[in-house]
Amino acid sequence: MIKAGIVGCSGYTAIETINLLLRHPQVEIVAATSRQADGSRLSEMHPQFTGRLDIEVENLSPEEIAERCDIAFCCLPHAASAPVVASILEQGKRVIDLSADYRLSTRELYEQWYGVTHPDAQRLGHTPYGLPELFADQIRAAKLVANPGCYPTSAILPLAPLFQQELIATDPVIVDSKSGVSGAGRTPKLGTLYSEVNESFSAYGVGTHRHQPEIVDILHRFTGKSANLIFTPHLVPMDRGILSTIYVRPQPGVTATHLQECLQEFYDRAPFVRVVNHLPATKHVTRTNFCDMTVRSHGDWIVLISVLDNLIKGASGAAVQCLNVMYDFDPTIALLDS
Repeated sequence: MIKAGIVGCSGYTAIETINLLLRHPQVEIVAATSRQADGSRLSEMHPQFTGRLDIEVENLSPEEIAERCDIAFCCLPHAASAPVVASILEQGKRVIDLSADYRLSTRELYEQWYGVTHPDAQRLGHTPYGLPELFADQIRAAKLVANPGCYPTSAILPLAPLFQQELIATDPVIVDSKSGVSGAGRTPKLGTLYSEVNESFSAYGVGTHRHQPEIVDILHRFTGKSANLIFTPHLVPMDRGILSTIYVRPQPGVTATHLQECLQEFYDRAPFVRVVNHLPATKHVTRTNFCDMTVRSHGDWIVLISVLDNLIKGASGAAVQCLNVMYDFDPTIALLDS
């Protein structure tokens, strides 16, 4: 039995990770930490775990976490995560980091977009990105995995095979994405209050969102190709879900049918990517680890549409999928019908 710890257990990604791990027959959750720990039980912090997981929420040091656990799911914010992750790794334990601290390839890129000095920069560019559909071989042997961002997953999965096969131009690429409010996290903010979000639809982070360099960086890491990519996120008044509409130019002679067939072939054995003929909607993937995608033609442009649940395939489901790869389990354990 693998002993797992949840580091930073107060947020949505932690809640979803716990929910999924409670379904996993090979995992036991033995620690849940929070910097606000006051001796309360996890079921007091999150009543949905009443009668399911009755452990104390503790403010444990990285050394104490490593002493109890084989693997830690680190759900801390960016910049706060890396020092804890580094300490746990030094104890010889494995980590799946759900923050952005290890996703990007270079210190310069991280510090440009996150505005802080990276405390463990030597691991940047050497940490597998947690998309098993693209990086399973690297994930399998890893001590540390950088769990992907939710928006990037919705863009990278449809674009990567098409870039790799040189079926579409890498300039320009337009990624227009919409997300439910849970994508902003559980900490209250003015812009995500009910009265601000309800009956409204807005763009945010235009030209400044940190997932833009992540999409470009990981596509380059997988395909060797650099994209001139515009990414614009939008906030939709729903709890969860992402829909990305991606506009690309096909190479001469390439049709939407060619692109659909490429995606179908590439993801034929990927249990959580469904290349569909209908127009996918967020409700088709809610509370699942699926990413659904399709292709349409639009004059000289091709439109790619992908949907996923931002808290499952866009976060915690991806983390559990990586766990299954790391320990050579069936990749679908704990993730079907989630």
